[in-house]
Amino acid sequence: MYQDPMDFEWSYWIEWGREHILWLLAGHLLVSQVSRLLVEKYKPWCLMVYGMAACWLLLGIKGFAVILLHATISFTVAQFQLSLLTWLCSLILLSTLRIPAVEEAKRKWYDTENEYYLLLFTVSVRCLFCTSFSLEYCWHRPDQKSSHSFLWMLAYVFYYPTFHNGPLMNFDEFSKQMRRKEAFSLKTNLGILIVGVIRIFFWWCLAELMIHLMYIHAFYSSASPLEAASYWALGGLALAQVLFFYVKYLVLYGVPALLLQMDGLEPPALPCCVSLMHSFTKMWRTFDVGLHRFLVRYIYVPMGGSQSSLLGMLFSTALTFAFVSYWHGGQSYLWYWGALNWLGVIAENGVKKILSISLIQDLI
Repeated sequence: MYQDPMDFEWSYWIEWGREHILWLLAGHLLVSQVSRLLVEKYKPWCLMVYGMAACWLLLGIKGFAVILLHATISFTVAQFQLSLLTWLCSLILLSTLRIPAVEEAKRKWYDTENEYYLLLFTVSVRCLFCTSFSLEYCWHRPDQKSSHSFLWMLAYVFYYPTFHNGPLMNFDEFSKQMRRKEAFSLKTNLGILIVGVIRIFFWWCLAELMIHLMYIHAFYSSASPLEAASYWALGGLALAQVLFFYVKYLVLYGVPALLLQMDGLEPPALPCCVSLMHSFTKMWRTFDVGLHRFLVRYIYVPMGGSQSSLLGMLFSTALTFAFVSYWHGGQSYLWYWGALNWLGVIAENGVKKILSISLIQDLI
């Protein structure tokens, strides 16, 4: 049976997963369990070395050097302990991914376009990890100095389950949980692994069925069938697309989340079903929980957030969505998408505040 080939993200990660990434994740799992069993104290460093080796193997020495260079620059700038300077550094590093001459040079390192895209996606996600570590470094207390060393930054940046595509886990959570001492049971972990693999296999089968039977993305690739469809059909297509997006991320985030559990860490919650959503705010809070925590901790709250004036809240929300749009690529359609989401969140909060007025509640 033919499948819908138009969802690039699903086809891309499934292909990489089958050929390389799943095998490297299995290697990480083995190293993790052996180190937890025999040398618990050195587990972060064992996983760091494994992550660096896996990065070298997939991205080559030049790709590995780019990520190491980004981490080194971020750590060096963080020494000034100025949040604004750290953010400026992060945005400059992120902007280098969009310089045509740099893009062309990186493409020449690889034989295929897919290999170049793997570097691009990986470095984009690593930029968020470097930003998280650097900002936590700016804010750390003197008694936390040992857990904010360059070695800890490398352990965080090269942690392999979240390496290529996330999910995002802030450094303060990662460091706290990685240093936590807890009882280790191989039998319990085996049970978690079996149940987790069964669940992910079910989600993967469901996603493959949707790809092979529904052809949602193929419909969207051509204007003529959309123009001929009724409004009800268009609504159904839109719902089918977001439901597939949800199932896709249950797989893409479910695999690393399972490995985080096996490592004794608490992964960000998996996406909440979109058909249960009725608000922009809830969608942002519960779909990509790791990204939401990053945005709230490092952008929204430092800029004032809900504790500031109305204008301050509008500005901090706008800045948050502007960063999301820029990080995703900064194309014009992403700015429109970010602006519409910002308007949706603002409208919801506005209505909520109006409805909280006692006079309005009495009328209701």
